[in-house]
Amino acid sequence: MEVGQIRQHRLSDDIVEQLETMILEGTLQPGQRLPAERALAERFGVSRPSVREAVQKLAARGLLISRQGGGNYVSDSLGSSFSDPLMGLLESRPEAQRDLLEFRHTLEADCAYYAARRATDLDRQQLQHAFDELQACYACEPRASRADEAAADARFHLAIAQASHNLVLLHTMRGLFDLLKRSMVTNIGGMYALRSETRHTLIAQHQALFDAIMDGRAEDARRVAGEHIRFVQDVLDEREEEIRRMARAQRRERP
Repeated sequence: MEVGQIRQHRLSDDIVEQLETMILEGTLQPGQRLPAERALAERFGVSRPSVREAVQKLAARGLLISRQGGGNYVSDSLGSSFSDPLMGLLESRPEAQRDLLEFRHTLEADCAYYAARRATDLDRQQLQHAFDELQACYACEPRASRADEAAADARFHLAIAQASHNLVLLHTMRGLFDLLKRSMVTNIGGMYALRSETRHTLIAQHQALFDAIMDGRAEDARRVAGEHIRFVQDVLDEREEEIRRMARAQRRERP
């Protein structure tokens, strides 16, 4: 009987696996600096050379970036699925904005459903913090900028994705984060210009979504998330129709 060699398991492979898990779960986020080598060695109960070897392996795979004299960072490229040129193209096309909302309808409804079912106490604390930041933007006088409000809105929805404990949903949401922020800036401006009551409706919808998740009402959370996206789409469709009507009226006035 032929016996093959037994491959020796390296300690650094265990460290790689733990760091990969932290990246997947969002404990280590794109662009975040890793703790110092000594701190990681103490945390994992290993030697510093083993940590160094693990970091080198992850860097070779593009998951980490080592900066001379500046430490090790999770790769920024993990945080966005869309390049800046592509985001600019998507922003310039109304049909692309509609497609994004359709995608958000499915994505965020599922995130809300699973967050309501699976959120831990720590998840609820983080969700509470994100919700409080969004409420502070709504309550700000003078009114917060559209960019600040959009960023707070996007962070709230990202916190819901984190609480879903579904790694694919989470990283899909992370990949869309910059696109969501920039899209929300455009959406908020158009919606507020069309309907004065829009802000109050959005506040109520976010409150209902937050309450459903915190109370563990999964089906309600899914429903409210879907209603929220449909409302945004309805208002934006109305805004586009208003723009078309104004354009027709202006053409008729020309000699």
